[in-house]
Amino acid sequence: MDIQSLGRSRTAACYCSLSPDMEQMQPSPEQYAHFINQSTHRPTNQTLIGNCPSDDALGMSIDIDFSKGEVNSFAASGSPKYDSEGVSFTVARANDAPQLASLFYIMFGRVEITMKAAPGAGIVSSLVLQSDVLDEIDIEWLGSDNDEIQSNYFGKGQTTSYNRGEFHDVTNTQGEWITYTIDWTKDRIVWMAGGTVVRTLNAGDAEDNQYPQTPMQVKFGAWAGGDPNTNSAGTVKWARGPTDYSKGPFTMKVKSVVVTDYSTGDEYKYKDTSGSWQSIESVGGEINGNENGDAMTVTATAQGTVATADGNVPVGGIAEDGSPATATQTGWPWTGSRPSGGAIPEGWRLNAKGKIIPAENSAFVLQPLHNGIAVIPFLAGIMAFAGRFF
Repeated sequence: MDIQSLGRSRTAACYCSLSPDMEQMQPSPEQYAHFINQSTHRPTNQTLIGNCPSDDALGMSIDIDFSKGEVNSFAASGSPKYDSEGVSFTVARANDAPQLASLFYIMFGRVEITMKAAPGAGIVSSLVLQSDVLDEIDIEWLGSDNDEIQSNYFGKGQTTSYNRGEFHDVTNTQGEWITYTIDWTKDRIVWMAGGTVVRTLNAGDAEDNQYPQTPMQVKFGAWAGGDPNTNSAGTVKWARGPTDYSKGPFTMKVKSVVVTDYSTGDEYKYKDTSGSWQSIESVGGEINGNENGDAMTVTATAQGTVATADGNVPVGGIAEDGSPATATQTGWPWTGSRPSGGAIPEGWRLNAKGKIIPAENSAFVLQPLHNGIAVIPFLAGIMAFAGRFF
């Protein structure tokens, strides 16, 4: 069966605005300079939330072991490679930015990634949670510093100030397998490294209208923020470049990812243009329906250092890959990896290992997804934590 025939079609990218002045809150073209073709794909306020498709909900918890190979619930851009250690994201030349992006969204939840960051001046390893209205939660690893990570957040794409980032001491991020966690609720965001809380942001302490609270897609990968030929001077400085490709290749490795959605249901819909979590509706489930599911394990709390004006984590935290495998990618950033349709058709389900598989007695086989092929519409229904059958 033709994969494209399995689901409904829809626009692959949809950046929604919340108000007529949304354009004033978007990052400037210079701030987008580290993304390829940024001037062509810059989001605008021409699309209203009411016209945006719903976001496909995870609605459960999945545990993905990448040492067992790729999974089709994450779409690949560039050329991630798989072996017994997991998935590798290698930057070897200009415009390399291999990455994986989930086909599902979470509405509050927890993301745990076990990984080794990429080395190299100007090389950036990134974990990004991002919504259609540009709410964002990040962890960044700069290849020039083996003993530091950066945390950051944005609300609705606003960049009127850059005082949201913090730096945190974490030893040997490039040589050891360390589990990093973003735990996100309506009340606070917790960033963790190896079981140690490195930062907590309470919703009431966030900048005005800046607390992330809309459905998030999960993305991770590596890129050369320090390449002066493809990035602005500010981005190169932030990434501690310039990047010297002759000293590469530079590789980020991810062993596993555990993603837990604190809400349940089939999909998440915007009911109005407020951008608040109360405006999000869960179809077939409940917002915060699994908020008290699995408790975090915390061993200690560390103190971070607030970023200075010279240490700004850029919006989006990632570039687009320029390799032939992703030449058809469009949007900012990673939008080519977004689902192109509504829901998984009858006969498919998502299992706890993060794979979209045929339900019992189905004769079809769904292949892992790449940017160069149509991305299958994702998640039509849920039987929370027990698997999904359609």
